[in-house]
Amino acid sequence: MTKKKLDQPLVMAGLIGAMGMQVAICILIGYWLGAYVSDITGSKGWLIGGVLTGLALGIGSAILVVLKVLEGSDE
Repeated sequence: MTKKKLDQPLVMAGLIGAMGMQVAICILIGYWLGAYVSDITGSKGWLIGGVLTGLALGIGSAILVVLKVLEGSDE
């Protein structure tokens, strides 16, 4: 993104909303996979592990998006 686009408040609000959705989707996928493995094995630990893994992947991907956006800025 160019510096001009980063100055627009609606663009930044959209970016923040998209990052929130990205984290939420990763957590839901982690929950779904954890629940699936938990049903197969009978252990509830997989559910918690899936949610935490989804959270970590979601935060990591949000950080990558921020780094990519800020790559073009001069600040």
